[in-house]
Amino acid sequence: LRRMQLVWTFRSFEAFRPAELHAVLRLRQEVFIIEQQCIYLDADAKDLQSHHLFALDQTGRCQACLRIPAPGVSYDEPSIGRVATHPDVRRLGLGRELMQRGISAVRELYGHSPIRISAQCYLQVFYESFGFLALGHEYPEDGIPHIEMLYTP
Repeated sequence: LRRMQLVWTFRSFEAFRPAELHAVLRLRQEVFIIEQQCIYLDADAKDLQSHHLFALDQTGRCQACLRIPAPGVSYDEPSIGRVATHPDVRRLGLGRELMQRGISAVRELYGHSPIRISAQCYLQVFYESFGFLALGHEYPEDGIPHIEMLYTP
């Protein structure tokens, strides 16, 4: 399978171009609302206080994205959330690349601060492979089991 050409972009919410914002929000809706059948307000106020990392293909379709809420927005620490890959490109390593780039982006913004996330439980092992450790017990978030996890550099 030939690797598609992706353009990676990392920017604040204010720096989004309209077509980029549309592509990112479309992917998030496809994954979190349609695929996971979870009715909730995806485009929340945290987007405004976050940096966003995303990969667009040659057609402008978003293939992967995440957001990095600033410290104090989701947790005392910076966070990584709204991690999504397009269903067509799963199992090709794009999710791993997305998280590696996301952790690097947090380092760029906030140095060696810990990173706290709210992970869907079925992805716990995936996040542990980057060094995140589970904290506490699972809890429901928008009807899906989640667990809080912490990455300490």
